[in-house]
Amino acid sequence: MALQLKRYQQDALDALAAFLAGARGCDTQARMQAAFEAARRQAMGENAPLAAYRPFTAEQPAIPVACIRIPTGGGKTLMAAHAIDIAARDYVGTRAPIALWLVPSNTIRMQTLEALKTPGHPYRQALLAHWPDDALTVLDIADCRQIRAHDIGRRAIVVVGTVQTLRVENTAAREVYAYHEDFAPHFATAPDAPFFERVSERDLEAQPYLSRGDLGRIKASFANLLAWHRPIVIMDEAHNAQSKLSLAVLERIRPACVVEWTATPLPDQNVLYAVSAQELKAADMIKLPI
Repeated sequence: MALQLKRYQQDALDALAAFLAGARGCDTQARMQAAFEAARRQAMGENAPLAAYRPFTAEQPAIPVACIRIPTGGGKTLMAAHAIDIAARDYVGTRAPIALWLVPSNTIRMQTLEALKTPGHPYRQALLAHWPDDALTVLDIADCRQIRAHDIGRRAIVVVGTVQTLRVENTAAREVYAYHEDFAPHFATAPDAPFFERVSERDLEAQPYLSRGDLGRIKASFANLLAWHRPIVIMDEAHNAQSKLSLAVLERIRPACVVEWTATPLPDQNVLYAVSAQELKAADMIKLPI
């Protein structure tokens, strides 16, 4: 059953759409800041307070990062499902995006995954509002090897995982960074790009089936697949993923854009739109006194 968006939910998504549309072609921090400020004014009026925009990195300011502040119980998962379409349509410019949906724990991962895959669930219906069932794939990150080369560019692919799955210094120690023959067909036409991780001595130690002849080869890994095709990143409870190592993880996978959701943003997060507890109460989302 499809859920109709509450007014505050639609307003927040409209602000995201305005920012991402304005961010297209922005290649400097100053231009991204201008797009960010314009979207905030459009959403909150000309008297919206100024907010500093923190670039993705100093070296890659062209990757837009936006945070939606929404209290617990405000429906952020439903909004995030709709946000994938917004990012695909208004920024990436594709009807067949790859989205990496990162959550803070395995419990939330399984809950989110089940909801997004279950026929009739409102979160599944939110995705189906934008893509037909036969053009949509939702996967656990543990099952990412099910993605086939012919799926890329033809289906919307949503992969749900935890930040911890990707957050590691020694990439040879994690499955998502490992070389897998299942991914080899994806890389048959891969460019010789510097952003790809290559097979290293550590990989030979972790994966005995690799030989010294593989040293320096592009790793047929899920992480490299993401880096090549540049996913839309949905970051749940994003205040927990602002460490240097977490940001380094995002650098490795070269996101197209990052959409963050949290009830308690850190001071330097790019809060594009903030929903108040009073708005939730007015929309009958919470029953307790504010």
